[in-house]
Amino acid sequence: MELPDLAPLWLTIRLAAVTTAILLILGTPVAWWLAFTRSRARSAVEALTALPLVLPPTVLGFYLLVFLSPTSPVGALWVNVTGHTLTFSFAGLVIASVLYSLPFMVQPLQAAFETVGRGPLEAAATLRASPVDAFFTVAAPIALRGYLTATVLTFAHTIGEFGVVLMVGGNIPGQTKVISIAIYEHVETINYASAHVLSAILLLFSFVVLLFVYVMNRRFPMHVS
Repeated sequence: MELPDLAPLWLTIRLAAVTTAILLILGTPVAWWLAFTRSRARSAVEALTALPLVLPPTVLGFYLLVFLSPTSPVGALWVNVTGHTLTFSFAGLVIASVLYSLPFMVQPLQAAFETVGRGPLEAAATLRASPVDAFFTVAAPIALRGYLTATVLTFAHTIGEFGVVLMVGGNIPGQTKVISIAIYEHVETINYASAHVLSAILLLFSFVVLLFVYVMNRRFPMHVS
């Protein structure tokens, strides 16, 4: 059996890695704020971050397609600066993936920070630790399992994206053709052998990811010292 082109797989891994790295940076402060704020806006922000969980991917993809198009202020600015469009580009895929995978990073981190609580932070403050020091030396190590879970789930979710990336990126080989789109294309052309191989890769990967998360949750329970 002839092996399918694996270029979409490597592009997908690259997209997932970039998306996860960006969300680690952006999702941490959002999750921290949600875990400890007493603002009335908390529920609204939680709803916004969780919206991709219930919103059809094509709906989010459509609005991103409009928002990132060359005729929009954001899209036009990007074209003027880079000479390229955000739509149907890898950069556009990254933006779409960051928004669509946001809850998979924020929710596990928020739960981890809530488990940490205020006690360890207050204890660190009595030892004259700054808020930044308290976070990196106390809160982050205690919330390590939450970080591992959030990172793995975000990476895995990005790997399996279809509707959003198809709407924003299309199907350009080497630029926006990720593995889920490649599978769809193989099925359309009745190339079931290649579709089987790529689908099996995603199936095995998804199982390993879930197994890792469940093993981590059972063997390394989060504790606050």
